[in-house]
Amino acid sequence: MKKVLGHLLVAGTVMMVGAVSAFSADRDASLYAGNKSCGMCHKKAEKGDQLGKWQASPHAKAFESLGSPEAKAAGAKVGVDDPQKSGKCLKCHSTAYNFTEAVATDKITPEEGVACESCHGPGKNYKSKAVMEDQAKCIAAGMVYPATKSCELCHNDKSPTWKADRYTTKAGVKTGFDVEQAVEKIKHPDPTVKK
Repeated sequence: MKKVLGHLLVAGTVMMVGAVSAFSADRDASLYAGNKSCGMCHKKAEKGDQLGKWQASPHAKAFESLGSPEAKAAGAKVGVDDPQKSGKCLKCHSTAYNFTEAVATDKITPEEGVACESCHGPGKNYKSKAVMEDQAKCIAAGMVYPATKSCELCHNDKSPTWKADRYTTKAGVKTGFDVEQAVEKIKHPDPTVKK
């Protein structure tokens, strides 16, 4: 029995390490392309102007929001004097930090907030037109799809501003995060893509 439990523990550990490694590979900071690269193709009105929609979104203003009195008060609760300079905050408020507490790329500045690649994954390997025209190729090249897989990396109970009852789902359940409602605030579809 001990031997079986030992094997299960080893197998479970290998699976967890594998999952962490897969996540790390998907979020390799050296593979960020940057907003300018994404925006080259995603700014056309006829294609949905995703760049413009992002620029008007709370994600684009995530770094800026850390300068607010509310953010400073939330930071003070966790020992942060200046949220705009703390990796504790910037790991989620800036793609440049790549979900860590230190700047991980120079392709994106902290001031750009939560950029395209926080949600869609580092784009260096899928940004070319030839790859972008084929969803399966995009996913194989590292695009996170659906991008909603990324939401709870930051929208979770580790945030000092988390409210367990912030949203009410369609079913009437109170929850801290509801992806359907959140997506409505930031959606940026391409009307030329057939579903």
